[in-house]
Amino acid sequence: MSVYILAIESSCDDTSAAVLHNQRVLSNVIANQQVHAGFGGVVPELASRAHQANIIPVIHQAMKDAGIEKQQIDAIAFTRGPGLLGSLLVGTSFAKSLALGLGKPLIEVDHMQAHILAHFIEKQAPNSRYPGFPFLCLTVSGGHTQIVRIDDYFSMQVIGQTIDDAAGEAFDKAAKIMGLPYPGGPMVDKLGKEGNAEAFRFARPVIAGLDYSFSGLKTSFLYFVRDQLKLNPDFIEQNKADLSASIQKAIVDTLMDKLMKAVELTGIRQVAVAGGVSANSVLRQAFSNREADGEIEAFIPEFRYTTDNAAMIGIAAYFKYLKQDFTDLSAAPYSRSTAR
Repeated sequence: MSVYILAIESSCDDTSAAVLHNQRVLSNVIANQQVHAGFGGVVPELASRAHQANIIPVIHQAMKDAGIEKQQIDAIAFTRGPGLLGSLLVGTSFAKSLALGLGKPLIEVDHMQAHILAHFIEKQAPNSRYPGFPFLCLTVSGGHTQIVRIDDYFSMQVIGQTIDDAAGEAFDKAAKIMGLPYPGGPMVDKLGKEGNAEAFRFARPVIAGLDYSFSGLKTSFLYFVRDQLKLNPDFIEQNKADLSASIQKAIVDTLMDKLMKAVELTGIRQVAVAGGVSANSVLRQAFSNREADGEIEAFIPEFRYTTDNAAMIGIAAYFKYLKQDFTDLSAAPYSRSTAR
């Protein structure tokens, strides 16, 4: 079967459109929103306005890059949630209008499921590997931290998740405390490469089962830096690299400890990572190290599919298309996923 999917992603502050032919990505265009940098985080109202300005040129460029005409599209896919409601409304409304105008079926996609299914995008490298069912996936981003058991493309069970803040929030909070520009996670990663991860010790949260907690770690980092600044006003500037490396190690160790506990409890050794924080070099290395030690078979996404992008929406929609799982025009976006 030959299927062309036009996918739209607008869950947060990136406007993205992609065209897929079956599992192969023909184009994947992303418009970033620089307007939020001065505010130290995403401003929802500004994000939705930027999506309105970006969505038409982004879709036009995606179609042009893919080299196909709109009549060749078999279905229109969009992110229904979770995410910022204002941003989701822009993508949802445009997808509905386009599907109605072209007379094409509409496919809704859950953002977090799409991050996981990005592992099934066709790879160009020879001897490429794909996860087999069942497998575990650590989905970790600015808004989510979950351990998910995947038994089929759409049979997923969250077996562990954060009870408060996400790991990505911990990265961004630490960056903000150190005065690093937004987005802070990549800056912490960059500075951490030059620092000593053993320079400072931050307490790891102790939570029962497979759930996570990062609020205490954020507070511990804040109080430590505050106390050190009382003794040395230049403490942050003199120790940015070591602080970055140390907090990064604490976050990644916490993520991996629970994930390996999940491997032990389930007996599933195929393990993937997905979401924006999967771009973090220390987390990726931790996965590679566990595989080298023979503990797991690791699946790490390509960098271009780690952050929010429409290609991951398209691959999820492709598998839905094969099931003829279409959406009607009454579908409304949702800000939070209720799955557990």
